[in-house]
Amino acid sequence: MRVGVVGAGVMGAGVAQCFAASGHDVVVVDPDPAALAAGPGRVRAGVRLRALAGGTRVDPAEVSSRLRWTAELGEVAGCGFVVECAPERVAVKERLFAELDGLCAPDAVLASCTSAIPVAVLAAATAHPDRVLVTHFMNPAPVKEAVEVARGPRTSDAVLARVVDVLSSLGKTAIVVSDAPGFVTNRVLMLAVNEAVKVVAEGTAPAATVDRVFEQCFAHATGPLRTADLIGLDTVRDTLLVLRDLLSDPAFTPCPLLTEMVESGRLGAKSGQGFHTWRV
Repeated sequence: MRVGVVGAGVMGAGVAQCFAASGHDVVVVDPDPAALAAGPGRVRAGVRLRALAGGTRVDPAEVSSRLRWTAELGEVAGCGFVVECAPERVAVKERLFAELDGLCAPDAVLASCTSAIPVAVLAAATAHPDRVLVTHFMNPAPVKEAVEVARGPRTSDAVLARVVDVLSSLGKTAIVVSDAPGFVTNRVLMLAVNEAVKVVAEGTAPAATVDRVFEQCFAHATGPLRTADLIGLDTVRDTLLVLRDLLSDPAFTPCPLLTEMVESGRLGAKSGQGFHTWRV
């Protein structure tokens, strides 16, 4: 199967790697030359991370040979499965889905890796809402075994079944939920992250201690702030803003400290510095 991935950032590169490592030819689209230039390196690093995490070892050269990087969205026209991994902004994703709907064959699946935007919003931008749904991969995508799948009110049973089968072929488990802002993961997680940032800002505890409480008291694999760093603090901020607007709930307003960190370029693991220090 030929797969399209829209977005060559951290998540897009990770999703592209998942498909390429499973034998699919993948075209990755991004209008940003810097993102395209960084994409192959991100995939190579992802292959190493997957091996270190105990996953199936694959030949990096073989994975790379199945990937093509381009700035032209029209290159996805022949793809039977497209995953959109663009920035978390409603207008950007609506425009992309309208364009993808016109480019791809009517039986092609159009999936979004959105963190919070409902399927119904994205599907409304298309003439084929039955083939639109959310495949919310977690970061790092090559390592995480589960994908939160949200079906919209008009997503067909056949498309949902097809997506579950495709994810299974990647070694992923689909956890299917109904459509809503933030779905399950980020409706809950974003509030927890935002409150954790407030705890740091108020001086109750430093970031490392906040995470240690969750890891050692609740046996969480990673605390909320380390998780936020892995997601990307810019993505966390944008997701909070989407949830605040869609739910009309000021509780999702990003903590000023989070906004300050994003504006200063401290984006988490992908920049090397967030609430923790990371090797880039």
